Amino acid sequence: MLEPAAEPAEIRLTAFSHGAGCACKLSPAELRTVLGLVRGLDPPADPNLLVGLDTADDAAVYRLRDDLAVVFTADFFTPIVDDPYDFGRVAATNALSDVYAMGATPVMALNLVAWPREGLPFELLARTLDGGAAAVRGAGALVVGGHSIDDPEPKYGLAVVGTVDPRAVLTNAGARPGDALVLTKPLGLGVISTSLKRGQAPPALLDEAVRLMTTLNDGGRDAALEVGVNAATDVTGFGLLGHLREMLVASGLAARVDPSRVPVIDGVRELLAAGMVAGGTQRNHAFVDPDVDWAGLPLDEQLLLADAQTSGGLLLAVDAGRAGALVAALGRRGTPAAAVIGHTVEGTPGRIGIR
Repeated sequence: MLEPAAEPAEIRLTAFSHGAGCACKLSPAELRTVLGLVRGLDPPADPNLLVGLDTADDAAVYRLRDDLAVVFTADFFTPIVDDPYDFGRVAATNALSDVYAMGATPVMALNLVAWPREGLPFELLARTLDGGAAAVRGAGALVVGGHSIDDPEPKYGLAVVGTVDPRAVLTNAGARPGDALVLTKPLGLGVISTSLKRGQAPPALLDEAVRLMTTLNDGGRDAALEVGVNAATDVTGFGLLGHLREMLVASGLAARVDPSRVPVIDGVRELLAAGMVAGGTQRNHAFVDPDVDWAGLPLDEQLLLADAQTSGGLLLAVDAGRAGALVAALGRRGTPAAAVIGHTVEGTPGRIGIR
């Protein structure tokens, strides 16, 4: 009598990647080295290019007419969760976030796919694309095509086009001295994704991470435009301090951050204490360390502020007198964790003090 066929082993997408999500990005230091060697990326002399390479912003913005500009961005990464549908949703939400950080509305997207011909069933790729398409539909945009290559390590993301009024573009370069710094999502996504890759993620914590990573930043954009902010960026692979540093350099300012006011996902500190630190987080910490006065902050707390986020929240700089109104507007739009975490000050551009 024939024995019943064995059930196929569960396929863990994260086992096929060397790093999880945005933690697989080149570090800011590595990227700076590469861009310093490129000869053909000098900013073009085009007055309609409103945002380009010079401020390391989230997306490019090009003015087509006085009341219309296009926003263009691309983002993709290795699996951050094992469920392919959720992987697609997270990667698409993350790519769409760059458009929201510019104050814009997504219009259409192209799939960016790297997938092995062998080792991973194409059914899992189909589920990944289904998840991405669901996130794009949720943003009111269209998936209109894409490109795929054979690659032993799976990767997925989007190139996204959005539109914005040129007079309402949000950039990372407009912060003013004394601005309040508001973060819209809690930190810890890199810690959780690292624990998943190591097979130690508590299921409830993983569910919360997926919920946060698949929450669009459209509410943050709408609140920012309603209240009026001076600068905006999203917090992803370079961590909170890495993206804050980019904003400060672009704006010619320094900042003070109060770590006790930074929202953190419940349960993340315990995982961090157990050593769940992504390689990308360690590289982020090494990059920002020369520019940060840690004031005796314990190393685990330093790493949390440098934690490589995937599909994190927005970091907004707003006049201090409007900070309360901004936090309230964010709460009405489904971001109850939003908090004022510090403020900008005059000083060496990019310098960050911890208090």
